[in-house]
Amino acid sequence: MKLAVVGLGSMGKRRLRNLSAIGERDLAGFDPRADRRAEVGERHGIPTFDDFGRLMVWGPDALVISTPPDLHMTYALRAVEAGVPFFTEAGVPDERLPSLIGQLRAKGVVGVPSCTMRFYPGPKRLKSVIASGKIGRPLVWTHHSGQYLPDWHPWETPETFYVSKRDTGGCREIVAFELVWLTDVLGPVCSVSGQNAKISDLALDIDDVYQLQVRHESGAMGQLTVDVLARAPVRHCRVIGSEGTVEWDFTSKAIRLYTAGAGTWVQEALSTGTVEAGYVNPEEPYIEEMRAFVRAARREAPPIYTYEEDLAVLRVLLAAEESSRDAVRKAVAENKAGVQ
Repeated sequence: MKLAVVGLGSMGKRRLRNLSAIGERDLAGFDPRADRRAEVGERHGIPTFDDFGRLMVWGPDALVISTPPDLHMTYALRAVEAGVPFFTEAGVPDERLPSLIGQLRAKGVVGVPSCTMRFYPGPKRLKSVIASGKIGRPLVWTHHSGQYLPDWHPWETPETFYVSKRDTGGCREIVAFELVWLTDVLGPVCSVSGQNAKISDLALDIDDVYQLQVRHESGAMGQLTVDVLARAPVRHCRVIGSEGTVEWDFTSKAIRLYTAGAGTWVQEALSTGTVEAGYVNPEEPYIEEMRAFVRAARREAPPIYTYEEDLAVLRVLLAAEESSRDAVRKAVAENKAGVQ
């Protein structure tokens, strides 16, 4: 296939590595920035374009859209109009998403949103342990995901890329990023409440902490905390079941399982993977995600994750944010009433 990566920042460069790793060689890139085009052209020896129209004249068979989240729908809609299969990175709420879903159905174009965490060893093992019945029926879970925002891209300040914008803030993006795999492991969410706010001294106009309380259709309840403040990165999940408990700690690369029958903890090491210089996450899950997308684009297999599923996840995020706003409005009204 002729594959083009749209957006040649950190994720775009990663996707080019991923595509090369699975044997794809007919590649191209698009980015308005000359420095990024020059870097990618030199490293990969591929054509690069500063105009999207010229990229489409090149004739890609599929697109990997690795732009900032607020541009995903712009290029996705252009791709579906041209009848070209496409992939988008992890997204944030966008009012154009329902229209995209309608057009995908009407035109029969393959469109695949990112679900990278579903390819990580931790979530995959959690899902298999829970499905095996070893901890019985899942009842309650907690998950904390956090990393200090200036550490995300050590080579640039947060102000220079999308994580510093309110709509595409790093914390907001990661809430959906985590919900994508949590709902795969624990099932659809039927209700949610939440709080989100800016509580740190980061010189950015974004909410830097989100806390969600959710209930699943199965009856299980959970609490998700996401922050961009943790000076020691954390991604830790604990699921309590009727017959045991399972934990995943990304930092220690391990799963811990406690069953009531055995009455003891058993720890299982997970693969650490290969980490590219300058990155913090392993390459393997991203490689597998690109392999799955290429198969879907070739219609060799259905997409692992769909935009209908992504819309459901993003609506959970929006409902949590509305819950937080309602709580603030209620508190303000009660304070005013108390003063009177």
